[in-house]
Amino acid sequence: MTTESGPAPKSGVAEDVQQGPRVAVSALITNLREYGLILALIAIMVFFQFTTSGTLFKPVNLSNLVQQNSFIIVMALGMLLVIVSGHIDLSVGSVAGFIGALAAMMMVIWPLGPFSNPLVVSIICLIIGGGIGAAQGYWIAYHRIPSFIVTLAGMLIFRGICQALLGGGSSVGPLPDGFKALSSGFIPDVIGPLTLIPPTVNAAGKTIMGSGLTLHMTTIVLGLIAVLAYAYFGLRARRTREQHGYEAEPFSLFVVKTLVTSALALFLVYQFASYRGLPIVLMVMGVLIALFVFVTKRMTIGRRIYAMGGNAKAAQLSGIKTERLTLMVFVNMGVLSALGGLIIAARLGQAVPAAGLGSELDVIAAVFIGGASAMGGVGQVIGAVVGGFIMGVMNNGMSIMGVNVDWQQVVKGLVLLGAVVFDVYNKNKG
Repeated sequence: MTTESGPAPKSGVAEDVQQGPRVAVSALITNLREYGLILALIAIMVFFQFTTSGTLFKPVNLSNLVQQNSFIIVMALGMLLVIVSGHIDLSVGSVAGFIGALAAMMMVIWPLGPFSNPLVVSIICLIIGGGIGAAQGYWIAYHRIPSFIVTLAGMLIFRGICQALLGGGSSVGPLPDGFKALSSGFIPDVIGPLTLIPPTVNAAGKTIMGSGLTLHMTTIVLGLIAVLAYAYFGLRARRTREQHGYEAEPFSLFVVKTLVTSALALFLVYQFASYRGLPIVLMVMGVLIALFVFVTKRMTIGRRIYAMGGNAKAAQLSGIKTERLTLMVFVNMGVLSALGGLIIAARLGQAVPAAGLGSELDVIAAVFIGGASAMGGVGQVIGAVVGGFIMGVMNNGMSIMGVNVDWQQVVKGLVLLGAVVFDVYNKNKG
């Protein structure tokens, strides 16, 4: 009796060898799109580092960069949710200017006694900002008036009230030092400084400014903790995706991304530590960024905002109360606009009529450069933050280079247009 054996099954080794590079290249392209914004920020920073003869990365300039542009990033966090939900807010700059003027009047001009305390004034202003957002959100959510129209009216109204509060063209100040610390202050070194290179002393026995190297150790420790937390939570998130059967980025690409990001973060931490430490406003930004990442990725309300922006009618049919959600989005935007106004006033040390003028354009541009879609439903917190830093680095770098303000606007406009064109191209290709 003879038996005929069928053809031996193919080992598949040749196919794996052929498909392996394809899979790797495909994964690389996909993830380069995801992290392309960070690579763009790094490229822009390196470009200006060379064109400014090394000025950009100097510790004092990095601190100024953060302090000057922090209000843009703070308001961009709120604007992200507004745009993701399918709306727009043109009033954020005027609301910020109005809140800054109101805070200055309460602390300097009006005899309010204990209510003139900077902390009390700040809390009251944040509540008023939330009220402004609620007033605008009410007309948008419950009366279906387009957000463009409502917030355009708000932009005109609150710019006028700001100028009226300040008496037309005058400024109000100086503001208390405790309040100015919000934008110009630095965290205290509770651990104690570490002197690596003793400062040089001149013939008169006085220390030469800028000599020596002393590190702000509290900043170093906080930076190390942040980098370790970033690596740990990134690895845990990747393992969670794999355990639930979702596709995860190649491990080698994850390692490269984590190492590059961590190296950049540690370099910036070292630069801050060699100056005066982390700015207080950077810590405020860090807390807000972490909070908004958690809300958008882990909480139900965050998912509902994305669902509403992607398809409002489907969201309503699935039981989402879109009116209330829209109202909450604009309340959040109002609070962050108020915080941005407080940061602007603290940075200037006084309230001026032009505070926040045109900043709504930088805020909106930061969100769109960060990958948000004008149609709603698309956008990430980290993208908005990186977009804000791109705007800030371009402003700072071009100012150091002596580029005229007019041409700075042209460059920022071209960058914004390029980001939107790239987004549309990717969607059409997909």
